[in-house]
Amino acid sequence: MSRKEIPKPNVQHVDIRGTCSSNLIISTNNNISFLDERFKNKPGQFCPGCNPFAQTGRSKLQNQRATLNQQIIKQMRMRAGAENLLKATSNNKVKEMVLLELSYVNSNLQLLMGELEGLNSSVEVYQNTQETTNIPLIALGLKETKDIDFSTLFKDFILEHYSEDGNSFEDEIADLMDLRQACRTPSRDEAGVELLAKYSSHLPLMENRFFSPNRQTGIFFTWYDSFTGVPVCQQNLSLEKASILFNMAALYSQIGTRSNRQTIAGLEEAISAFQKSAGILNHLKETFTHTPSYDMSPAMLSMLIRMTLAQAQECLFEKTALPGIRNQFHCLMKMAQEAAKVSEIYDLVHQSMIQTPIKDNVPFFWSTTTQVKTNHYRSMAHFFVASALLDHQLGLSDDEDQQEKTLSQVYDRLPEGRSPLDILKRRDERERIGKAHIRRAITGHEEALRIYSLCHHLNKLEVLEDILRASLQRSLNKCSENEDEEEFTDYTEAPDIISKTEHKAEMEVPATTKVKVTDFFQRLGPLSVFSARQRWTAPRTIKLPEDRDLGFTLKGESPVQVVSLDRLCSAAADGLKEGDYIVAVGDIDCKWMSVSDVMRLLKDVNEEGIDIQVVSIMDSNPPMPTKSATFCGNLPKTYSMICLAYDDDDKNPKSRKVTKKSSFLNFALKNRLKSASTLSLPTADHSGSLPWNKPCPSFPSSSSYNNDSALY
Repeated sequence: MSRKEIPKPNVQHVDIRGTCSSNLIISTNNNISFLDERFKNKPGQFCPGCNPFAQTGRSKLQNQRATLNQQIIKQMRMRAGAENLLKATSNNKVKEMVLLELSYVNSNLQLLMGELEGLNSSVEVYQNTQETTNIPLIALGLKETKDIDFSTLFKDFILEHYSEDGNSFEDEIADLMDLRQACRTPSRDEAGVELLAKYSSHLPLMENRFFSPNRQTGIFFTWYDSFTGVPVCQQNLSLEKASILFNMAALYSQIGTRSNRQTIAGLEEAISAFQKSAGILNHLKETFTHTPSYDMSPAMLSMLIRMTLAQAQECLFEKTALPGIRNQFHCLMKMAQEAAKVSEIYDLVHQSMIQTPIKDNVPFFWSTTTQVKTNHYRSMAHFFVASALLDHQLGLSDDEDQQEKTLSQVYDRLPEGRSPLDILKRRDERERIGKAHIRRAITGHEEALRIYSLCHHLNKLEVLEDILRASLQRSLNKCSENEDEEEFTDYTEAPDIISKTEHKAEMEVPATTKVKVTDFFQRLGPLSVFSARQRWTAPRTIKLPEDRDLGFTLKGESPVQVVSLDRLCSAAADGLKEGDYIVAVGDIDCKWMSVSDVMRLLKDVNEEGIDIQVVSIMDSNPPMPTKSATFCGNLPKTYSMICLAYDDDDKNPKSRKVTKKSSFLNFALKNRLKSASTLSLPTADHSGSLPWNKPCPSFPSSSSYNNDSALY
């Protein structure tokens, strides 16, 4: 049964927004048209990498986002109409009514924007279902788009431009529409990424086939900003290409947040996913520099790249700490610098989020989370240094030269009048600096909890609060263990810790960005010749008699071209010209045939001769750049320019933090009393079932504030 023969039953309205097949159409009169026969006869079969009926938390979130986008565009149209009426009328009563209506519309817009920010703050649906003990990560939401019907316009273009029956390409056009529709609901795995990459690879082919530089096709591609919900509409394919790349990066970030970070394999998957997400975002930033959508402006992309790399660095830190941190002087100092590196990167992300114009549209949840993590990991670094100084006194069997060099690498500067060797040898100095670090750790954890309490979206993440409180309690316990009642209050300030890492997160461009695909419209002929840029005459029929000497020769691969034409031959008299392309011999299409194949057909001629069809390329003027209509939700004209003009890489270089580069020395100082113990990261695990909890005391958890473990 063909597509057009499938009956269209009248059924009740069902909300199935974002379905896979383009033949499943939602109408306004509460009727749904038919399902494609392939899906009807094979329930549960979808385009690979897509399952629109899987009602996961993520898909429900996307459906809510799509609904909000429609409501936002409706309110923006009402606001545009009211503003136009306000400019056109001089009646004071009408102006008062319009101003009142504008106030309602603006109020509704603010509420809708707040709801959209709440959806962007719902990071819990992107986390691993078994992930209950690690700090949550932020995932990018997919950009939403409108359905597009290519059928009529592509059929007309095929008939007008290629002189072929457009109805014969119904299946190809439908397959292309199905593929685009499937990209709206990709599965959260490599198959989903490959689905997006497949459609991305088809876009240049579609552009060469149907998008002429001298005319507009009348097809409008509409995509919604993932942060503001503002629609952007263009007639060229640049917006489509950029949006698909953005969704690939967003999907990789969702894969990263979904990974099980309680295992090494899960952490490696998360690290790779975040690095690939950053690589695609960087490619998007370098390739599409004039995209009108705010979420793909250079300033926003720079911030998103930093955020994904920061989360990759956080996972690298967790991977280092997952097996357990040995309770040794050198290991503790090394982990302190690793934690300081994570804190430093998150601080850079936070600074970029609070810059204009990013701060006006980035969810408050995001900037608050980065600020919390900045304080949390900085405090963790101070705790590690405090543990190394307070729990590991310099003994006779310890190598004081190694400890001195290790300590000198950790500090950018030391308190005036003190040297690393003085701190290590003098017990009172060692305790004084160690206590100063533990005080900074306590202060930092308290600040993280204070910032956490300011964001109501962040308050929903109870696991984060558990980890922060457990970390604070562990620092308080460490402080009380080393408290001396007879000691006077010491106001020594702990030095800053130099950030350093052995495994830095780097951008990675995945190989799946482009995949090899077969052109849906390859029946039109080789793309090098039969493209929207070329113009031809209508196919002409030439009669060739039964004659061994045709009067011309052929060249080229496919399609073959007529050369060395004898002007006195019968074919020339019938209208054949040099440079003509042979597109058919008799009833056989030969656009893809080689010279030998076409010659074989021409020699197999009966007494009546044979008809061939040829086309000639028409002379055309150099193509002029066409204007592309862009709609940005009635935003001011300066909207895109503000986004494109700002790049946080151009900030004052004085504001960048410069740290001293020092060589890495490998030390393994041991403490006889504590050499067998290990450390782990703070978690919210209440069962004690994690791998790092089995061989050694765990990091502080919400259920073990009074744990007797000497280390984090």
